[in-house]
Amino acid sequence: MDAKVTWKGRMTFVGSSDSGFEVPLGTTPDVGGDNDGFRPMELMAISLGGCTAMDVISILRKKRQDVTDFEVRVHTERAEKHPKVFTSAEILYLVTGHDVDEAAVVRSIQLSAERYCPAQGMLAKVMPIRLLYEIYEEAEDGSRSLKVKGEYQSPEA
Repeated sequence: MDAKVTWKGRMTFVGSSDSGFEVPLGTTPDVGGDNDGFRPMELMAISLGGCTAMDVISILRKKRQDVTDFEVRVHTERAEKHPKVFTSAEILYLVTGHDVDEAAVVRSIQLSAERYCPAQGMLAKVMPIRLLYEIYEEAEDGSRSLKVKGEYQSPEA
């Protein structure tokens, strides 16, 4: 995989890679930017969330789970001093559907964490990552109610 970042002036950049898509990169005015794009560390958090989200929803679909809405939220903590690396992360999987099986959700999270998601595999080597889930039952009127919540912990933890 190849990627490049092209400077567009001041603190504005455009990132691109083999796929041909582009993403704007920028920063805040207090450091010379125009607040016109993602911060690179935001993209790392989005990459982590996107990588595991694609795994989990794919596995849930293969397990024939009736998922009607799915969201992955990533919260990271950062060091106070430069280079202000991530020091920990928490990933929350919000699964909504009809009779979604908790064991299927847990297994999907496990497979993503331990086998399929390279972003998570890489970042887990340098910081702790908590994996939480909430499963909601969707009613016929479109409302939802919390069915169960939990945390996946690797047997190695």
